[in-house]
Amino acid sequence: QLQLVESGGGLVQPGGSLRLSCAASGFSLDDYAIGWFRQAPGKEREGVSCISSNRWRTNYADSVKGRFTISRDNGKVYLQMNSLKPEDTAVYYCAAGPLTYGVCSHLSYRYTYWGQGTQVTVSS
Repeated sequence: QLQLVESGGGLVQPGGSLRLSCAASGFSLDDYAIGWFRQAPGKEREGVSCISSNRWRTNYADSVKGRFTISRDNGKVYLQMNSLKPEDTAVYYCAAGPLTYGVCSHLSYRYTYWGQGTQVTVSS
């Protein structure tokens, strides 16, 4: 069973940066499609970014294009968030899998494993 753990969230001022990490103890995530999602109070869960397991193709929601970057390194997945805005405030989740479906997708139902989430707060 894959257990995902997100880290790197916190409080940051508008215009600041954070880097979120997604890792699975004892496993490399390189063979899994990984999605980053976020959910703010009163809003539906939103797909932010994803990276496929095949050729590591990436995609981004329009709201974060040019500001966020998803990447892989040493079996982990990262989300670099720059030029943060108050609208980015949310709980951020990473999701993985399954091994049989490696396409980059912003659809929650495409993912099997989910982390517990990490809070990102952008406020002055």
